[in-house]
Amino acid sequence: MYTLLTHRVLLMTLISASLSFAETRPNIIYLMADDQNFGSVGCYGNPEVQTPNMDKLGRDGIIFDRHYNTTSICMASRANVMTGMYEYKTGTNFEHGDMKPDIWAKSYPVMLRKSGYLTAFAGKFGFLVEGMSSSKWMPIDDFDIWGGIGGQTDYKTAKNGPMKKYANEYPHSTLSYGAFGQDVIKEAVKQKKPFCLSISFKAPHQPVRPDPKFKHVYAGKTFTKPENYGREAGHHLSEQSKQDRQYSRFESWGYDRNYDKVMAKYYQQVYAIDVALGMIREELETQGVADNTVVIYTSDNGFICGSHGYGSKVLPLEESARAPLMIFDPRSSTSGKKLRSPALTGNIDFAPTILELAGISIPENMDGVSLLPLLKNPESDVREQLSFINVFGNVATHSLTTITKEWKYTYWWYGDDKMKSTEELFHLKEDPTEMVNLAVNPEASQVLDEMRVKYDQQLQHWKNEAVAYNNYTQYGTIFDRAIDSSKKTVDRLVHGKSKIHATDKKKGKKKK
Repeated sequence: MYTLLTHRVLLMTLISASLSFAETRPNIIYLMADDQNFGSVGCYGNPEVQTPNMDKLGRDGIIFDRHYNTTSICMASRANVMTGMYEYKTGTNFEHGDMKPDIWAKSYPVMLRKSGYLTAFAGKFGFLVEGMSSSKWMPIDDFDIWGGIGGQTDYKTAKNGPMKKYANEYPHSTLSYGAFGQDVIKEAVKQKKPFCLSISFKAPHQPVRPDPKFKHVYAGKTFTKPENYGREAGHHLSEQSKQDRQYSRFESWGYDRNYDKVMAKYYQQVYAIDVALGMIREELETQGVADNTVVIYTSDNGFICGSHGYGSKVLPLEESARAPLMIFDPRSSTSGKKLRSPALTGNIDFAPTILELAGISIPENMDGVSLLPLLKNPESDVREQLSFINVFGNVATHSLTTITKEWKYTYWWYGDDKMKSTEELFHLKEDPTEMVNLAVNPEASQVLDEMRVKYDQQLQHWKNEAVAYNNYTQYGTIFDRAIDSSKKTVDRLVHGKSKIHATDKKKGKKKK
């Protein structure tokens, strides 16, 4: 017979099981730089930089050698990360529009908080959610602890709203985020709750404002230029890719004439993030939770830094599309073994990975996959191909790219009286610096056809799944190889603070 005592026993059992689950679920820390390329980290093969904490994180966990951001611009990339979806499904990017509430409702921070996690965010949030009751459409109320800032944020901590309280001790924002992370860890331990801490550093994003505290680190240092440095290494690349600010910034940002000074400041900003990472990991040890905390470190996109004679990001070049990724799960049998993964991974994989870590079912709408199988077996694979998207900036540079472990194919749709639509095919395994375009080589015709098929498959997903707003459906036609470029035009939605056009010729324009 079901009695009141039976009910109480059953209730206590359920509560006990729930508490036990909460205690065993790992804490999760997601750290993301802004515009950090893979060549800025020692464990990615650069002996001229100092990144001891990033290198240690890599040795402790897994270093991912083929990690890509599926859109290499901050607003779209951050939306991809939070939702686990490609841009055409988030509907979120500059010149297109903000995120809809129903998309945000399935983001990893919202889902983790509903499942009992203490959630915290600090830094550059990067996008807005339409109609949110929170200030300026930032979803402040969906986090337990908030240190987020709208827009580009500032390198001066005192100008960063909820981060002002750290300004006296950490006047430069980078280390203030380290202090924020320490406080979140302390608070979660105090509340005895599993936590998910997400921090988006401003560094090393423009404008260049390194923390003077670390000026000595690269003072007077010279750096080896990459194999594909300079304009001479870019003659074979499409004319379309040279129609926007990425091309002019090779000169305007000084890569052509002040390479050492420019890179010293860039690496100095990365060094400060490395120190902040060390602060956070040290606090995990102090609070006794390091053994049950997964740490993920990456960047929202890469940065070209003079390769092929370009600067900035956005384009499907390796230096722009790829980014560092290190994941350390202290509970994994592979931890501490200095392992690397050659698997093809993307920023759309973070949300599914974080959800699986928390024991939450991954929604069917997500395009990404969990990377936990790679933590168990770094030599395994989680996908065959990945897409890279650009629908930002000058319409000539809008393009869709398909990437496999060995190959990269881009269809440049735009054509006019100065240029024709064209293709690029790079054998990344043999040509990692992308110096030989095999799309024009008859000997690569079979591979070219195979990559075209993969491209068409991905474009079909776009046609079937793109949101019906913010001008995304039009790319089903624009990126279609079977339709003549003369019949294609791009409609752009430009509003509010998103207003920025193809070049930086006019003064006062905001850089992204």
